[in-house]
Amino acid sequence: MLENEVVIQTKNWINKVVIDCNFCPFAARAVLKKTIHYSVQKDISEKESIEVFKNEIEYLNTHLDLETSFIIFENDFIEFDDYLSLVEKVEKWLTKNKYDGIYQVASFHPDYCFEGSDELDPANYTNRSIYPMLHLIREESISKVLEFFPNPETIPVTNINFARKKGLEYMHLLRLACM
Repeated sequence: MLENEVVIQTKNWINKVVIDCNFCPFAARAVLKKTIHYSVQKDISEKESIEVFKNEIEYLNTHLDLETSFIIFENDFIEFDDYLSLVEKVEKWLTKNKYDGIYQVASFHPDYCFEGSDELDPANYTNRSIYPMLHLIREESISKVLEFFPNPETIPVTNINFARKKGLEYMHLLRLACM
């Protein structure tokens, strides 16, 4: 698949799922301001992926106009456990390199399943994407938006309730419509 198609599909997912379902009330602003960077990776190892992650940090460090970045793995980390291993390693790297409080990682995967949750729980679709991806976010951007958002701690509960109310089939078909 052409890299551009992967980015187009990811943008569709952000718009139709993340924004339209209001899973992230901050996403629309970043989309409208065009402050999102997309990096598509294909056929790389976990070690190479960590290097890509480091490079993406440096990219954001030198492109201060960007608020966030998606590292999209077109055909890597298909197994959710392999993906979770990558997430754990990049989060450790952030801490080790003193980026806690500067950047955070949000994780999205086609088979995302919250710990202790049934894989058929529609709530998992709050983090189910069309590709495995790491979403790198500037903490400063989140802090600025949170100043104007009352009760941000309610976001996860609201998202879970929305997904469960819509149901498994609706959430699954919505995600598929982005591809």
